[in-house]
Amino acid sequence: MQAVLDAAPLLFRGFQITLSVALLSLALATALGALAAAAKLGGGALARGTAEVYTTIARGVPDLVMILIVYFGGQRLVSGLAASLGFSGRIDVSVFAAGVVAIGFTYGAYLGETFRGAYRAIPVGQVEAARALGLSRARMTWRIVAPQLARFALPGYANVWQVLVKATAVVSVIGLADIVGLAMRIGRRERDPFTFLLVVMAAYLLITSVSGWAFSRAERRLARGY
Repeated sequence: MQAVLDAAPLLFRGFQITLSVALLSLALATALGALAAAAKLGGGALARGTAEVYTTIARGVPDLVMILIVYFGGQRLVSGLAASLGFSGRIDVSVFAAGVVAIGFTYGAYLGETFRGAYRAIPVGQVEAARALGLSRARMTWRIVAPQLARFALPGYANVWQVLVKATAVVSVIGLADIVGLAMRIGRRERDPFTFLLVVMAAYLLITSVSGWAFSRAERRLARGY
């Protein structure tokens, strides 16, 4: 226990990195998911095809493989671009950025389906009634579509977030000093990895429990509006 207390500041720093990766990945996944849903719902043949290829690849490749592809592929891409511009030597890709891109790319596909399903759950009659009343597209989106889209999408969005948070643990394999990577490093040094993995488990349970409580409150709040 004393070893855990001594390592607490370092583990807390790793916890902050883990949370930062999760939040930035969620932001990227939300943007990609919105684009994918919009492409599938109202895009042309090229946009729909691109979105379909994206969701197929992102949902079909394991998280670990995707992170390794983004990290090592990013190294080769950046080095190749640098060489073409006349720069010599190796340019390292940030493990933090690679983790965010890989996780955001993967879970953007799941959020795309979440947003698409939520939009289709909105009664068509309400949109038609808004058009008949002469509401502008922006006003109709803000007053009618967006509130219901948020209500229908929130449960799926919350589930994706919970899974995404746990996926951040995989980023430690490329050397990120997140809470998993630091706990394993300290655990090997202290010859007690089990205790430090229990700390990691508690940290992830803290994130998911607080998140679950916050999303439940948000769902109840949105439900009161209908």
